[in-house]
Amino acid sequence: MIFCGLFVLGFFTYRKISREIYLRRLLRENIIFEVPELDIKVPVLEGTDSKALQVAAGHFEGKGSPGKGNYCIAGHNSTIYAEVFNELDNIGVGDVMYVYDIDSGRTKYTYVVTDYSIVLPDDTSVLSESSEPIITVISCTDDGEFRQVVRGRLQ
Repeated sequence: MIFCGLFVLGFFTYRKISREIYLRRLLRENIIFEVPELDIKVPVLEGTDSKALQVAAGHFEGKGSPGKGNYCIAGHNSTIYAEVFNELDNIGVGDVMYVYDIDSGRTKYTYVVTDYSIVLPDDTSVLSESSEPIITVISCTDDGEFRQVVRGRLQ
């Protein structure tokens, strides 16, 4: 019984350490999105497929880039998948969001939250291009029925 308990404990410890090492590697090798007030700091992978969203936030392909256009990202609000945006509903207008771009030597882009809204899942108008540099962050509501949308303007 003791051996089984030690085995199970060791297995879960190994998984936790492995996930932490993987997350640190993703943070080194990818764009980073951060909201310090909500203790959110996640890598942003290219694409919004389930593989990307299980471990990080995902960038909608062809939808802006850091500091240009409407940079659109999405992430889970879930206890099952990557819990990257579980606190997103606590964000407020005026809060600061940062994007660190790896392609330009970790340039730090500062966005200020201008709007928080709830939309229907099929409302894609929030992904529309913008002539001014903005960020759009999308996640499910707690019940998964709607989408939370946070908009920020580049400062």
